[in-house]
Amino acid sequence: MSAELPNLRRLLSVIANLRAPDGCPWDRQQTEVSMAPYLLEEAYEAVEALQRGDDCGAAEELGDVLMNVLMIAQIRSERGGYDLEAVAAGIADKLVRRHPHVFGDQRVDSADAVLRNWEQQKQQELAAAATPRGVLAGVPAALPALLRAFRVGDKAARVGFDWPDRSGPRAKVDEELRELDAAVAQGNVDHISEELGDVLFSLCNLARHVGANPEMALRSTVAKFQRRFEFVERELGPDLKGRPLAELDAAWERAKAAERPTG
Repeated sequence: MSAELPNLRRLLSVIANLRAPDGCPWDRQQTEVSMAPYLLEEAYEAVEALQRGDDCGAAEELGDVLMNVLMIAQIRSERGGYDLEAVAAGIADKLVRRHPHVFGDQRVDSADAVLRNWEQQKQQELAAAATPRGVLAGVPAALPALLRAFRVGDKAARVGFDWPDRSGPRAKVDEELRELDAAVAQGNVDHISEELGDVLFSLCNLARHVGANPEMALRSTVAKFQRRFEFVERELGPDLKGRPLAELDAAWERAKAAERPTG
């Protein structure tokens, strides 16, 4: 480990001590599998801090993510598996291989070209290792549904399975909404659920074409709704049940107005 990273070396030492025979009972009983949910949870908390623009919070949450990564590597190394050096070497090698326009003599003219080359190189590596997989196999099933839909559409688009411009997915949204309306009219809950899923998937494809991430967009909207709803609760009190809708709407409009920039 480089002498220029004393705090990273210190963190590695702290984690090793936590896992030592005389270390922390809780840390000692963890496994790679038991740590996985914590890694996911801390990643979400880091995303929230980054979205808030909270530098101090982001640094803390990224530290929690790093700790989980290092803990998992430590646990696995104790069983004779990969360690941090192997993890770091693997990702460094992969980054070099998949950036021939930086570390080789290949030339690219856009970020889209970089992504296409990345996917092509990935498929070549899998084929060479005799483990060919479908284009969509690398999208984790555990991703949140909106993010998974976005990534699936993106992966398919990289091999040409896509509309040429945003008008295609926009028209698809209208088509799927009409099919959803028809399913609602029929009253079949299973059919409604299926058509609603098609609408959401179509919106994810549209988001990709207009340069938006649907997971981040929805998270932002949910946060906005929560802020405004809490404003309504502060104005009208926590017991909103039974209040006239007109009164609730008026308070909601005041919440919106309070967020508008002045001047």
